[in-house]
Parts: sequence; structure tokens; C-alpha cells
Amino acid sequence: MFIHKRLLITISIVTIGVLISAIVYNRVFKHSLKPGTTLNQNTQPEENGGLTKEPSPLSIEYMRTQEYPGSDIVIEQTLPAGSNYNRYIVSYNSDGLKIYGLLTIPAGQRPAKGWPAIIFNHGYIQPEQYRTTEKYIAYTDAFSRNGYIVFKSDYRGHGNSEGKPEGAYYSPAYTIDVLNAISSIKKFKGVDPERIGMWGHSMGGMITLRSLVVNNDIKAAEIWAGVVASYQDLANNWHHPDFNPRPFVPSQREQAAGRPGRQALIDKYGNFETNPHFWRSISPISFVKDISAPIQLQHGTADEEVPLLFSQKLDEALKNAGKSVEFYIYDGDNHNLSNNLSKALQRSVAFFNKYLKEGS
Repeated sequence: MFIHKRLLITISIVTIGVLISAIVYNRVFKHSLKPGTTLNQNTQPEENGGLTKEPSPLSIEYMRTQEYPGSDIVIEQTLPAGSNYNRYIVSYNSDGLKIYGLLTIPAGQRPAKGWPAIIFNHGYIQPEQYRTTEKYIAYTDAFSRNGYIVFKSDYRGHGNSEGKPEGAYYSPAYTIDVLNAISSIKKFKGVDPERIGMWGHSMGGMITLRSLVVNNDIKAAEIWAGVVASYQDLANNWHHPDFNPRPFVPSQREQAAGRPGRQALIDKYGNFETNPHFWRSISPISFVKDISAPIQLQHGTADEEVPLLFSQKLDEALKNAGKSVEFYIYDGDNHNLSNNLSKALQRSVAFFNKYLKEGS
């Protein structure tokens, strides 16, 4: 009888201990997770590997689930006209921010379905030095005078645009501004929403590639000297102190804004070796199989800003995925293709004419 009572007491104590442990786990550990997080082995910090399932705002799959409604485009200022087109400083809404930009509209007879449009993604310019009407004048002019509406977003934090300049590589901010620019230009009177192209240079190349794998409204895309390789290539082959005597230093405005960097992602998710899945999930080049638009690449062999290797990697990835790609390399030319600018722009215009005008 005594042994029986002792056994019952032992079982009761063990049962109470299990219940208390479960309650503590539920209240302390489980409730510390973000809402919607599924408790499984992939959500736990994996030794040095970081999180594998917590969504990053930079991941392609996450960006595909978001909405980019854009807004009406508001003409803020009329600028002196170009040779055969009108020029305006305009604004639109992105992420609740007022973003400024340059808009050019052909002056001729509008086609029955509207003009084709090109979203123009500029490269890196220190945000505090950026001006809407400066830089890339010859580039935008080439498209404007050849019958395209051109829309060049200033991106948040640039010039008079609201928001913080967060960069294009470790934040989705600039791409979000461009995706909202696409929606905005599709609503603009005089634009054929079925004939939207995109042009990007350098940093704008990364924005272009990221936009292509998130949005299928782009019917043709052009990238010059783009930062378009994987994040591991960016880490190992770009602005590396062993290879580049001029490592990148964020501007004062970017530093004040706390521009995100690679280390913050490594600290949270792990590095390339411990969590390769994460780095692939945020890298547009890993998703080129989903691109529907034909692409043209142009790059100079003497580019000291962005390695030719990056365009070569993208060209290879696109061809391996069976995508339509043209690749022009200019021997001895620089980051802006200055020695072959006329030829390169002619190729860009011909490329867009082929896919946005012919048969329309």
C-alpha cells in the first residue's frame, strides 16, 4: 500500500513538472517569435547559420507578395523642351513617400494605343549631389527623341524626394520606388501600358534585374555595366580592399540614414557558407528563369567601377535558362561607355524599337 501511494505521488510530481514546462515554453519562448512564424527546425538559429525561414524584405519571393500600386503622376514643373519632346519634373507616390522624377513626352501625333514608355534607372550618384535634370542627359535624350515616353525616378532620399537613401543592394527601397513607377506610368494618359521597357546603368542595373524577377509588366530591358552578379560575387569581386584601391564609402546623407549593409544581414541570417539559401533568396540572378522579357547587356572591358565579370555572369545565367539575351562588349571602354556612346545608344534604341514598336 505504501509503495503504491509513493508511486502515485511520483507520477503526480512528474506530470505537474511537464505541465509547468509546457506553460513556460508557451509563454516565454513561443510568444517571443514574430506573429505567423511556424515552429519547426528551420526557424531556429542554426549554430552559426542564422535564420532560414524568417522572410527578409529583400527576398524575391517576399517582394512578389507585396503590392506596388503607384499613383497618379503629378506635373510639378515644365522644363525647356527637347528637340521634339516636352520635359517635366513630376512626382508620384511610393511607400507613402513623395518621389520626384523626370518625365519626357514626345511632341508628335500620339499613336492610337499610346506611346511606348521606358523606365530609366540611373546609377549611383551621391544622394545629396543628385539633381533631377543633371547627368544622363544624352542617354535619356536618345530615347525621348525616338518616340518614347521616358520616366526617370529620383529614388527616395535623392534630390527633393522624401525618405532615406537606403541603397539598392541591401535594401529593397529603390526597387520599390521603381516598381511603383511602373504602376504609375501605366496609368499615365498617353502611355501604352502593354509597351513598357526598362533601362538601367550600374546600380540601376541591379534595380532593373530585381524588378524583372518581381514584375512581368516589363516587355524589354537593357542593362549597362550592371551590378548584377550574386551577392557572393559582390563580396569577393567588387570594392574588395585587395582588388580596389578606392573602396566605397557611403555619403554623409547615407551614413546619417543608416544605409543597410552586408554585415547586418550576415549577423542576422549567417554568411555565404553557413546559410547559402538565404543569399540565393535575395539575389535576382538566382531567379532569371522567371524572366519573360528579352534583355540586352552592354559593358566595357576597362570599366573600373563594375567588373565586366558581372555582366558575363548574368549573360551565362540567362543563356543557361534559355532566355533571350544580347551581349555587347567594348574593348578598352569605361563604365559609361564613353568611347562608344553613340554606337551603344543606337543599339539600345534599336533593341527597344524591336520589342516595343515593331508589330505594335
